Amino acid sequence: MTTTTGHTSAILASKVKGTPVYSDTGDKIGTVEDVVLDKRSNQIMFAALGFGGVLGMGEKYYPVPWALLDFDEDKGGYVVPLDKDRLENAPAYELKD
Repeated sequence: MTTTTGHTSAILASKVKGTPVYSDTGDKIGTVEDVVLDKRSNQIMFAALGFGGVLGMGEKYYPVPWALLDFDEDKGGYVVPLDKDRLENAPAYELKD
């Protein structure tokens, strides 16, 4: 399952969780807190990007379409074409089991 760029086309959700996310200008804007799946289509709906909390308190979660996340090996994280201001003004949600 290798893509043309040499990456595999599959990844474990446990490897994604906790991965830092950066804006396309290089600023760290949060981390992937979870991956949300669509049970009917078996597709990834979005990554739940978390930021703004202290020790797990007050953190907000923003749905970011999976297709927007581009892994950058040099950064060791994902890069998205968004900035923190845009995310802070977007709808936020709570993660519930």
